[in-house]
Amino acid sequence: MSHASPIPVGVNLTTIGIDTRWWLDTASRLEAAGYAGVWAWDHFVSRGRLDDPMLECWTTLAATAAVTSRIHVGSFVSNVMNRHPAVLARMVATIADLAPGRVELGIGIGGHPAEHTAYGIEFPAPPERAARLVEAVGVIRALFTGGPVSTQGAWYRLDEAYASPAPTPVPRIIVGGERPAGARLAARIADGWSCMESQYDALRPVFDAALAAAGRSRSDVAVIVGCDLPAGDAAPTSPAMTDPVAWAERWRERGADELVLHWVKADQVEAVLAAGERAWG
Repeated sequence: MSHASPIPVGVNLTTIGIDTRWWLDTASRLEAAGYAGVWAWDHFVSRGRLDDPMLECWTTLAATAAVTSRIHVGSFVSNVMNRHPAVLARMVATIADLAPGRVELGIGIGGHPAEHTAYGIEFPAPPERAARLVEAVGVIRALFTGGPVSTQGAWYRLDEAYASPAPTPVPRIIVGGERPAGARLAARIADGWSCMESQYDALRPVFDAALAAAGRSRSDVAVIVGCDLPAGDAAPTSPAMTDPVAWAERWRERGADELVLHWVKADQVEAVLAAGERAWG
């Protein structure tokens, strides 16, 4: 991103009710407008009507990496229950081979029970999903080295697993945590913590305390804040649209390292593009 932005600003682009061509074209336009990243939701079905068209996260991101040259691509955020971590690690590493230094792995414990019922995927209680997440992150980090990796975890077991190509540089693992337990977990094991702006003020002290308890410094873990735009025609009135540079600077002063415009819908895209082009395109 241009030096005009105090901190990187990305866009979490809708994957509901649109087709792949629209998504790829919009991602390319976001890149041209100067945005730092384009992020995809990782769900197989909508939280609304289960028969709504829905793009799959990582295949969409792979295609996006192939048609762009600068913008980062990442999940906001992947559900740990949706894929075995070894499979996810191989997918992410392959995209990173195509787009070195441009891939971000956001991951969390999930939270859409109807999706799990529809697809026959286990959905244990939050404490077990959190424990699986910790174990999964360990597996992914190990496989990012190229292997061989052998693990005997409670849920994931690998035996002399090789993983080539090993990504260089290694993609960041960003843990999404919108509750105190998630903020603490991110502080312990992640390269980045993502939360929504509505929870930021309450969770930031929890995150900072957990960092100190884990013996990690503030520079070890990036803080990424998801920010919503007003719906439809009201989107251009948001401070993120009227003066993106000042808006990003205020968030930098509040302690954020990066921002993501969250769940930008088709009817908001033109306002987002225009704001980016004015500010740093």
